[in-house]
Amino acid sequence: MGTVGLSFGSPTSGAGFNVSSTVAEIVSNLQNVENPWQTQLTALESQNTVISNLGTLFSNLSNDMSSLTDLEGVLAEKEGSSSNTNVLELTAASSSATAGTHTVTVNSLAQTASGYLAEIADSSNALSGQITLQMGDGTAETFVMGDQPSSGAAANTTYTGSGAATLASLASAINSSGVGITANVESDSEGSWLSLTSGTSGATGNITVSGNTLAATGQILGYTGTTGSITAGSLAAVGSSSDTLSGSISIQVGNGTTETVVIGAEPSSGAAANSVYTGSGADTLADLETTIAGLGVSTSLDSTGTILTLDSGSSSALTVNSNIVDTDSSTLGYTSSVTGVDANLTIDGKSNIQSASNTVSNLIPGLTFQLLSSSSTPVQIVIGNDNTDVESTVNQFVIDYNSLISAINTQEGNTSSGTSEPLFGSPTLSLLQQQLLSSLNRASPDGYLDPVSSTAGTTLSGSISISQAGGLPLYYSGTGAAGTLAPINNAGDMLSGSISITVGSGTAQTINVGDSSTPDTLAGLAEAIGLAIPGVTAQVENNATSSWLSLSSGTAGTLSVVSSITDISPQTIQVPTTSGNNTLAGLASAINSSLSGVTAAVVTTNGESTLTLMSQTEGTNGALTVTSALSSTVPTPLSYSDTGGYTDTTPDVGTLGAVANANDTLSGSLAIQVGSGTVQTVTLDSSDNTLSGLLGAINGLSGVSAEPDQAGTGLTLTSGTNGESGALTVTSNIVDTTSPATTALNYNSSSDINSLTSLGISVNDDGSLTFDANSLDAVLNSDYNSVVGFFQNANSWGQTFTNMLTNAGTGSSTGILSLAQSSNSSTESTLNAEISNENSLISAEQSSLTTELNNANEVLEELPSQLNGMNELYSAITGYDQNLNG
Repeated sequence: MGTVGLSFGSPTSGAGFNVSSTVAEIVSNLQNVENPWQTQLTALESQNTVISNLGTLFSNLSNDMSSLTDLEGVLAEKEGSSSNTNVLELTAASSSATAGTHTVTVNSLAQTASGYLAEIADSSNALSGQITLQMGDGTAETFVMGDQPSSGAAANTTYTGSGAATLASLASAINSSGVGITANVESDSEGSWLSLTSGTSGATGNITVSGNTLAATGQILGYTGTTGSITAGSLAAVGSSSDTLSGSISIQVGNGTTETVVIGAEPSSGAAANSVYTGSGADTLADLETTIAGLGVSTSLDSTGTILTLDSGSSSALTVNSNIVDTDSSTLGYTSSVTGVDANLTIDGKSNIQSASNTVSNLIPGLTFQLLSSSSTPVQIVIGNDNTDVESTVNQFVIDYNSLISAINTQEGNTSSGTSEPLFGSPTLSLLQQQLLSSLNRASPDGYLDPVSSTAGTTLSGSISISQAGGLPLYYSGTGAAGTLAPINNAGDMLSGSISITVGSGTAQTINVGDSSTPDTLAGLAEAIGLAIPGVTAQVENNATSSWLSLSSGTAGTLSVVSSITDISPQTIQVPTTSGNNTLAGLASAINSSLSGVTAAVVTTNGESTLTLMSQTEGTNGALTVTSALSSTVPTPLSYSDTGGYTDTTPDVGTLGAVANANDTLSGSLAIQVGSGTVQTVTLDSSDNTLSGLLGAINGLSGVSAEPDQAGTGLTLTSGTNGESGALTVTSNIVDTTSPATTALNYNSSSDINSLTSLGISVNDDGSLTFDANSLDAVLNSDYNSVVGFFQNANSWGQTFTNMLTNAGTGSSTGILSLAQSSNSSTESTLNAEISNENSLISAEQSSLTTELNNANEVLEELPSQLNGMNELYSAITGYDQNLNG
């Protein structure tokens, strides 16, 4: 620590000194002790920024992997096409769709029922009466124009309300009723009408109209008949034969002249061209009939005189346009314009398939398509995997991985200013690199056995049979003049392939196994080699587990052997193995030592172990076929459960068990903690390893007691202290070895793709990745299921890599980056606490110095007056005035 020299100026001047600046100089010097702490805090803040950025990059990569490992993710997506989008358009293909081709013939489209009420001249005209509507088999609803009666609403009846008597009022009542029918008021230049459309397409949505007494003034008498195709039709009924009509109607027979009939007298200015008039006061339906008949058109009235029918009287078609209006009140009849019918399809040869809607879902599982037109020509629907999205996701994975690697590599150098990057030399960086590279290069297994408990005493029995699509390779190993082919289970296994042998500098000679001259067994191969290659000895050798071929050239020269021989017979491994080993590790060892081309490994997580198998041959030739006749025998665990709980006035109670029989042999240990006390452990030994012995051992502990349950096959544990301070924490590793559980172990195929290289992803020298989309596309087209298995199956590369990302990033509290953050946070807390304490000391020192220096300054400021007083006293005593001669 530096020192501070105080300058007081001339002590006798009386000027004193600047206390504030002097104290500030001293405090600044004291604060220098904090500089290393502040420097360390700055460095930690920089590290935290980098760690946070790396955490984000890990998160991005985790999201990419989630898309690939999710069973409903990108690898489950399907895409499809239709050979004729004018007839059928594919709108969706879900993950449940199966890739393939389907044939669909659209025989007819579905129709939605619809109809309309008779047209009225003005939409504001008042309506009266009621109408009952029903959609399909639904509940019929009656709609009454006007207010609800004082006696209450009738069942299934809707009222339009007081003063609500228009088409719009009726439409609103229908639409809000839930009857399943949509009503709309529609209009043209002549008038307005109410249209009704079923809310359900197809035959089940047909509209039934009954009890229709709706009436209105100004109804337009529309003409019913198809222009140009029929010779007769009729006008809508009037309310009464005496109703007053107005308006006009135009009529054309065949290609003749169009004549217009006008209700009323001819105007004084004369008749319009091609127009006739009914005459003054001639304004009934009968008057209209008489006038039309005069045009040579056959007419007739029904028995009530309310419906007028027109007939051309020949084969010529009638073209009629009616603008006749019944100015008196008349019933608004309902016309059904479209009858609801189901679409009719033929799918993959199955005919008469019905669909109520033209939007068809899941008639072909997972597919939704829209029917647009009927056609007798079949439409081809092709469903495939969505390779494009998969390739895009994998490409994004590569981009995000490279971003992460680049960020990590950056931390291994200096900043632009020449200082080291925040994580330079940090073990966190090394751990991340190790995790990433080891997980990236990890091979994915072809398959795995069901997991078994890793509890001590778990054993296996039975057998497992393994074969490879292209045969298990018999690699050659040897140096100099001797060597061997890899062993096989049985000398009589069927072999395939060829072997090339060169002696010294001689010519290579190739022997093909299985041709007419060479039997396809080890013995046949040995004989063929001995006959074909002078100086080379080949013989079959055996031990208890396998057979192999030994080659020797004696003194003839060095052997060079290239073997493409494969064993195409299934290989069977028995458990217990020949060494007597009946564990999962023993089985893995037996497979690795006796089967060339297959690697077995044991993976243990969360108290369970499984055996994975990996082919050493890439692609479909390396695909493994495995038949498991194995089973596992696991000692029955005695688990503990807290059954009773506790209160402030009652003790904690739990149960342990149960064994199959009270005298079963137990093994293992039990740890018990009462409240926050010391953990007490019971370990069973051969002196008394039954439930009774365990009972006695527990009762020998302090703070807890045990007693048999009612069946005598389990134990009840009770704390000796009430409430939370007596809460029991029990960890049981006790197992029943007399009555174990036996479970069959199935083999689960995973994928014949075992590395990223097969997907077109290669690792560069700097750790970054390069992606070839064409290579991935080829694999997706040829072996899509294996790509799915590579990312999604248990113990697969995808699952392992995803777990690594979780355990390395900030997504887990125990992740590498999370632990680094936690460590930095702890250090920052300590440094901040030390700085805070130091500041408190400095603050106290500052206060004390200020007081002391203020006192000293006051002394200095008073010193001249004190000296002057002393001088005056001296003069008075001596009579000598220094000022006189001074």
